[in-house]
Amino acid sequence: MSAPYVQTVDGPVDPDAIGVTLTHEHVFLEMWADDGQGFVGQLRDEDVLAAELTAFRDAGGTCLVDQTPGGAGRDPLGLRRLTARTGVQIVTGCGWYTEPFYPPRDDLPRRSVADIAAQLAGEIADGFGDTGVRPGIIGEIGASQGWISPLEERVHRAAARAQVATGLPLATHTLYHATGAAQMALFDEEGVDPARVCIGHCDTFPSLEYCLRVARWGAYVSIDNVGHQLGDHEAAVRRVVLGLLEHGCAEQVLLSQDVGQVPELRSRAGRGYTYLAETFLPALRADGVDDATIHTLTVENPRRWLTITPPAR
Repeated sequence: MSAPYVQTVDGPVDPDAIGVTLTHEHVFLEMWADDGQGFVGQLRDEDVLAAELTAFRDAGGTCLVDQTPGGAGRDPLGLRRLTARTGVQIVTGCGWYTEPFYPPRDDLPRRSVADIAAQLAGEIADGFGDTGVRPGIIGEIGASQGWISPLEERVHRAAARAQVATGLPLATHTLYHATGAAQMALFDEEGVDPARVCIGHCDTFPSLEYCLRVARWGAYVSIDNVGHQLGDHEAAVRRVVLGLLEHGCAEQVLLSQDVGQVPELRSRAGRGYTYLAETFLPALRADGVDDATIHTLTVENPRRWLTITPPAR
């Protein structure tokens, strides 16, 4: 394509077709860690998942970014079937999560940065195997601790080089700590445009100072565990969002929920994919956030981040 587009599992679409979007979710998910963390997973019942996505659509949603990485149950054709059943546009990613979850079959410890980057570039160009489904983001690329391990650094650098070569948006994972700072420094070394990067799970470390550092670098601040922890934590997350807005960073905030396990589904009395629309956004409105800003957070920012501009020829 010569015009800008968003790459969904159903093919490229006009960015204007993308409305309210959840930028960090999981539909199919199956992960076994090699460090004793055990199994993390979601149902594979497509009837149940279709009902969950239909509820999201009925709540005003149009697009969902499935950040399930390689070796973690990613199912490109399953996502395509769910798009056909529900009308929800789905974007999926390429790459790997964190070192404890790297799939042995990919043999990442024995591979160079260049070789890993070449695999990512191949998937971006040609799709996953023979599915014909192409990723629309690179990610979620993760750090498992409060630092980036040597092997994780190799994967981060490969992801960065694939981003520079293809222009795809890049998403990271860094949970309960401020390792996004190390990710940003590494991406600077690799020449990544910060405006194409989403630093993940910033709300699990709800420090306004940290989030402003991400925004001032030029990246998107991913507030993507909304509803995962309630009470004082969610109040702190709302204060961080309000602080970002007060500092003029409305155009650099992405909102999502990171749903990915069975108890989180609506049918299992969990948040489902509707908590943001039904609970968190009304709370922001009660805090004084106007509808134009809500539109920026939920439509304009995801659309801008997901839009791929083909290189000039």
